[in-house]
Amino acid sequence: MASLYVIRGRDNGQHFLLRGLLITIGRDAANQIQVQDTEVSRHHARIDIAADKSFRLTDLSSSNGTFVNSRKVDSQVLRSGDRVQVGRSLMIFTGGPEPLTPTAPEVVDIIGNDELIELSHIRSSMQTPHDSSNLSLLGGREIGGGEPLLGDDQDAIQPLVSESAGPRTHWEIVYLVGQAISRTVDLDDLLRQVLDLIFQWIVCDRGCILMIDDVTGHLTPTHSRSRKANTSTTKIEISRTILDYVVSKKEGVLTSNAQDDSRWDNVQSIVNLGIQEAICVPMLGRYGLVGAIYIDTSMSPGQYAERGQVSSFNEDHLKLLFAIASQAALAVEDTQFYRAMLQSERLAAMGQTIANLSHHVKNILQGVRGGSYLIEDGLRKEDFGVVRKGWSMVERNQDRISNLVMDMLSFSKERQPELIETDLGQTVTDVVELMQARSSELNVQVKWQPPQDLKTISFDPEAMHRAVLNVVTNAIDAAGARELGIVEITAVVEVAKRQVAICVTDNGEGIAAEDRERIFSPFESKKGARGTGLGLPVSRKILREHGGDIDVDSTPGHGTTFILHWPLHEVGSDSPTLMD
Repeated sequence: MASLYVIRGRDNGQHFLLRGLLITIGRDAANQIQVQDTEVSRHHARIDIAADKSFRLTDLSSSNGTFVNSRKVDSQVLRSGDRVQVGRSLMIFTGGPEPLTPTAPEVVDIIGNDELIELSHIRSSMQTPHDSSNLSLLGGREIGGGEPLLGDDQDAIQPLVSESAGPRTHWEIVYLVGQAISRTVDLDDLLRQVLDLIFQWIVCDRGCILMIDDVTGHLTPTHSRSRKANTSTTKIEISRTILDYVVSKKEGVLTSNAQDDSRWDNVQSIVNLGIQEAICVPMLGRYGLVGAIYIDTSMSPGQYAERGQVSSFNEDHLKLLFAIASQAALAVEDTQFYRAMLQSERLAAMGQTIANLSHHVKNILQGVRGGSYLIEDGLRKEDFGVVRKGWSMVERNQDRISNLVMDMLSFSKERQPELIETDLGQTVTDVVELMQARSSELNVQVKWQPPQDLKTISFDPEAMHRAVLNVVTNAIDAAGARELGIVEITAVVEVAKRQVAICVTDNGEGIAAEDRERIFSPFESKKGARGTGLGLPVSRKILREHGGDIDVDSTPGHGTTFILHWPLHEVGSDSPTLMD
């Protein structure tokens, strides 16, 4: 699920899920994403979710502006990994890290010694440096158009990068790589970017990334790429011997079938046509190996002879690929840590949810058990008054378990409102009639008179019925503590302001200022065994799915007003009409 994860600011560590058609960001408590930051406007920005599931961030004329990837924007579609800054608060937008899915396993083969003539003549190998960035190995020389990389014969040395990339120093390339791959927390997107950067900076024909499989512990090809369109269907055949060497020694290797190496006397060349060279380096992070990167290139024997037997790859290519692999490994570990953190949050929330639900279910079962005992006792004594009393207890607890299950479904299920042309007045009237017995039992007078000019509008009647029902139920319970409780309900459609509002006011004891946000937290209830603590969170979720929210105005000792409001959705249009 899409979310914003705060990585800097007073809300550091907060994880905001993006639900509904419209999400607002700001300092005011009415925003779905409330940011505790004095440099953030009360209503700073909003995120609109389109039908194609894209997320558009729009600045709401804020004082200090809205920034995406350090660039000020008025409106922009967000991509996974974008950094969103409002005030001093920095957040990462993500569609939610998904399990790694191999993108092209069919074009990569890991071949054993007896299956293939191997490319295994190691020209050069490099151990893992203590400096994980490898900058000390690279130096600051200019490449792709500057001074030669190795040796004294400038004409014999091939450029490290394509001419279109322009001259770059090793330091600058590693910096640019780090900047690019640090902007995403989606693992698939990160690895695709790594391959793109490798092909941008190193002239190679093919490349692939292999990741450690969490179950088997083996390297598994996940992402591959070919520079030439006509080689896209050719399998990339990687020597298992080379991979085993890279993994066991934690060394990067530069190999060629045009060289001889005494360490590999028993292994022949990897290809039977032309000269092929390859580089394979481990992806080493803070805590160990996470994968490997492999690239190769080939040329005909004639080309090799014309170039004076000068290879395409050299040690600087090996060093640069090692540096990129190290940067990528750190980013992969960060992404995996983020995924693990989200999973931990889910498990913790699930554990808390189960504990709370168990408490409510236990209370309901006790009520059912008590009613069943009375029924059995009444039947034994043939006292039907006791039977009716017991059955009444069972019915009440049936309603409670039904309401609990419905609230759980409403709160946990992600859904878009099913907009239907509906009489808003009739929806509220249905709620009032449904609560008539409860209000009479608590001696609460419910005042509701549908306005004559209340027009038919588009909203989700079933969902809105539940949202209003939860709020009215709370209001009746609050007013029931008074000698003469009163609940007043009004509804209005303000066409000029493009706004719909339902107000529910009670004369109960009110809500303390410090408790006004807590009442919308799951399982927060002051009704004891009678409440589930899901009613108001469900109502707010429904309103936010409509692009609106619930506001609370309460004075302790004098009562509370809940205002359910959402943008007016014109009949026949495809999406909510939002207020300016």
